[in-house]
Amino acid sequence: MSIKQRTKSLQARSSELSSAFFQLKVLNGQEVVDEKFPSFSNRLQNLGYQTLKPSQIDIFQINIGKLCNQTCAHCHVDAGPDRKEENMSRENLELCLSILKNSNISTVDITGGAPEMNPNFRWFVEECTKLGKKVIDRCNLTIIVANPKYHDLPEFFAKHKVQVVSSLPYFSKTRTDKQRGDGVFEDSIKALKMLNAVGYGKEGTGLELNLVYNPSGAFLPGDQAGLQTEFKRQLKRKFDIDFNQLFCITNLPISRFLEYLLESNNYESYMEKLVEAFNPGTVDGLMCRNTISVGWDGYLYDCDFNQMLELKVTSKDSMHLRDFNENILNNRNIVLNQHCYGCTAGAGSSCGGEIS
Repeated sequence: MSIKQRTKSLQARSSELSSAFFQLKVLNGQEVVDEKFPSFSNRLQNLGYQTLKPSQIDIFQINIGKLCNQTCAHCHVDAGPDRKEENMSRENLELCLSILKNSNISTVDITGGAPEMNPNFRWFVEECTKLGKKVIDRCNLTIIVANPKYHDLPEFFAKHKVQVVSSLPYFSKTRTDKQRGDGVFEDSIKALKMLNAVGYGKEGTGLELNLVYNPSGAFLPGDQAGLQTEFKRQLKRKFDIDFNQLFCITNLPISRFLEYLLESNNYESYMEKLVEAFNPGTVDGLMCRNTISVGWDGYLYDCDFNQMLELKVTSKDSMHLRDFNENILNNRNIVLNQHCYGCTAGAGSSCGGEIS
C-alpha cells in the first residue's frame, strides 16, 4: 500500500526547528518559551557526578542516512523522502569497518532514516558479520514492502543473523497511522508476517525480532512488561504475529516531537513531567555510557539524540572516524543538556528500552 505522508521534514519546510542551535535555545528557555527548568548537569552534580564518563564502548551505532520512505510525526532525526543528501559514503563505511576490525566493540547498531535505502547497506552488513560482530538493524518495517528490491530483506537479515528492531507505535491502525502516516499499519503487518515466515520472532530460531513502542502524545510510556504482554496478546490474536521483546522508548523533546509539543501547547507540561520523573537509578545504565554514535558524515557523538542536536563528542583529538581513538573516547566527558531528562525519566529510556 502506498504510504500517504502527513508532513514533510522540518528542513524541507524551512522551519526554525530544523536548526539544532535553535532547538537548544528552546530547550534552555532562550527561544519561544520563557520557562527554564532545573539544569540537568546540575542535577547529576548533586548526585556526585561532577562529569559523566563512559564505561566502555560496547555499541557502535551508525546513522547511515536520513533518507526514509516515511515522515513520522515524532521523528527525532527529521528523516524523510526529501533527505536525499545525507547518506553515509562508502569511504566512511570503510573507516567504520577498519575501526571495528581493530577494536573489541561487540555490536554494530545500524540506524537511519531507513538504513536499507543506503546503497552500501547490504555490503556493510555482510562485512560486519564477517568480523564476527552482532548486527542490529533499526528497520521501519514498511521499507520491506515499499519496493520489490526490498522484498527479500527478511531472507537477507536471516542469512546474516541480523537482529531486527522495528518501531510499531501500537497494535491498532488508527494510532499507528496517526503517528507514522496513512497506510503504515497495514504495511507494517505485512512486513512482520514476512519476517515471521523466515523465522523471526519464533522460538528456537535464534532470529530476534524486537518491537519499539513510543507514546503518541505528550506522556511517558507505561510499564514495559505490561505493554509487552498486551502487544504480544493483541498481535497474536488479531494477526498471528510473534516477536521477542517490546522496547519502550520515551520521546525526547527534540526535532519533530519538539515541534508537536510547541504547537499543541504541551512543551512546558511535558518538560515538567520529565523533570519530576527524574530517576537517579537510571544514570549508570544510560546508553551514552557504552555507545558511540556515528553521523552519516563520520562525526562522533555520545548518543543518537546528541547527534541530532549536533553536540559532538568533547574529545577534540577524536571527533571523526578518521581520528578514532578508543582510549581517548573512553576517557571523554559526555555532553549533557536539557533533553537528557528524557532518558532518566521514570524507568529510564534507551535504544534497548527501559533501563531500571
